[in-house]
Amino acid sequence: MGYYDDHSQGRYREQKGKRGGFFLASFVGAIIGAIVVILAIPTLSKQGVLPYKMESAQNLPAETNNNNQQNVIKQISYDVTTNTTKAVDKTGEAVVGINNIQSTSFWSDNGNGSEQEAGTGSGVIYKMEGNQAFVVTNHHVVEGATKLEVTLSDGTKIPAKLLGSDIWTDLAVLQIDAGKVKKIAEFGNSDSLKMGEPVIAIGNPLGATFSGSVTQGIISGLKRTIPVDINQDGIVDWQSEVLQTDAAINPGNSGGALINMAGQVIGINSMKIAQNAVEGIGLSIPINSAKPIINDLEQFGSVKRPYMGVDLKSVSEIPAYYQQEALKLPRNVNYGVALRQVVLNSPASQAGLKELDVIVELDGQKINDVIDLRKHLYQKKKIGEQMKVKFYRAGKLQEATLRLSAEKLQ
Repeated sequence: MGYYDDHSQGRYREQKGKRGGFFLASFVGAIIGAIVVILAIPTLSKQGVLPYKMESAQNLPAETNNNNQQNVIKQISYDVTTNTTKAVDKTGEAVVGINNIQSTSFWSDNGNGSEQEAGTGSGVIYKMEGNQAFVVTNHHVVEGATKLEVTLSDGTKIPAKLLGSDIWTDLAVLQIDAGKVKKIAEFGNSDSLKMGEPVIAIGNPLGATFSGSVTQGIISGLKRTIPVDINQDGIVDWQSEVLQTDAAINPGNSGGALINMAGQVIGINSMKIAQNAVEGIGLSIPINSAKPIINDLEQFGSVKRPYMGVDLKSVSEIPAYYQQEALKLPRNVNYGVALRQVVLNSPASQAGLKELDVIVELDGQKINDVIDLRKHLYQKKKIGEQMKVKFYRAGKLQEATLRLSAEKLQ
């Protein structure tokens, strides 16, 4: 048995013809396949099948060649406008930085001192009048300053003059040259705020490092009462009524603006409760409470409050022995305000009040302590008004009427 082999003369001619047809068909198939692939590439690119994206020539930026690899960079920008951005655009430039500069003296051969920045804070430009602009901030931001400087949103620094400052409400008013001021803030109505209403805090936390910072949150509480120790003696002197917000308020935000979605200032940021277990409790002075204080500071340099002319001490802070022996109080009376001193020719003196008298009632309202007395005097009475006082003297309840004047704070 052997192998079959065709040696006929037409064998090669026949194979040659079949081979040419095969190459032709393969060539045509390759062309068709290439066309299909080319047409399919854009679709595959859009579907993310391919590891790169196809861009039309007119949309491609200049190509860069690095290590023989071509990198195509495409930049996309969005024009985003929301109520938040509108509010910030309206008020942002009216919020400024404030530098508290203080003189320092030290022993040296020539006896020269120097000036250095003692602290930074924020402020709000709320008014322009002629060539002057007015800025509201916190008392603690400007306290102790020998020189004040305002930094506008564009970085321009302007010397500032302190018109007045009030330790009780933690507010102060400055005056600057209005030549480069572009915007002033609009005051809103803090009495119309609602729990959960969105608000924005604008200020300069940590000074120039984060100037013009914006944080957003909500109104977390209305008419919060915070105890304040004015003279740092460990005894509460005052109860500040504030707004609570969870918008981030950090050192340097003090004196800045808390605004609503209309871009109106509804609070002056004042403080933050700083405790390890507490997060997101920022406090702001309601603008409706701040307005009369701002007006007084701008016009008079101090707040015009009713004045009694007495030095006060809460009975609750006096040992029981002295309540009985010195004040002669009945045993069932453990509240009220004792008068440690009465200023000569003051309203209290003219009404017949004396040292060691214990005030227990004003205008029919029970007075438990010094804070109650101050709140009644400062929030419910006006200069020139009369005030009825009930007090104990030597164990006996008496009554007097005094007319309030305007001199100095209690």
